[in-house]
Amino acid sequence: MTAAAVSIPAVSGLAAAHFPNKLDIDVQPDNADNYIDVDEHDTVEVVVQPVEFLNSDGDQETFDPTAEPVRYRFGSRSMVEDGDGARPEDDGEVREFNGHDGESYEALVMEFPVDKMGFDGGEETAWLYWERDESGEHGYAGMDSVSIHGTTASNQDIIEVLQQLLSRSNE
Repeated sequence: MTAAAVSIPAVSGLAAAHFPNKLDIDVQPDNADNYIDVDEHDTVEVVVQPVEFLNSDGDQETFDPTAEPVRYRFGSRSMVEDGDGARPEDDGEVREFNGHDGESYEALVMEFPVDKMGFDGGEETAWLYWERDESGEHGYAGMDSVSIHGTTASNQDIIEVLQQLLSRSNE
């Protein structure tokens, strides 16, 4: 019984263990609701900000996205955990932002194609994985809340389809 209880988290957490949640990201930085309409938006802007954290050895580490290779995957958690997700359209652009303390800092801003993100409308969180090397097996993750729209038929669309079906059956 104990062995089974231990093995389940080990299997289900395999991908997460290789990509600890350390990145500080902002999806749609000019949109407080982080609204993504998969039918209307071609791309989504994601900002990766520099961040300091304790690594697995307990040492202070700084991740500066402006100094690291651009190896990112973005989208639904299931997509990025499976090694898929949207890749940035290019190497992004470094922009200056104002911090809470009034000091400015540089961050990496990238555009990701919406059609590769794997959102089905049930997500409330978008994930970004940074790959440490070309193998794509290790790196860091970050997440941000999102509001996904355009993936499910509206009630009006469903009513119209039902009306068409009923009118055909009455003919």
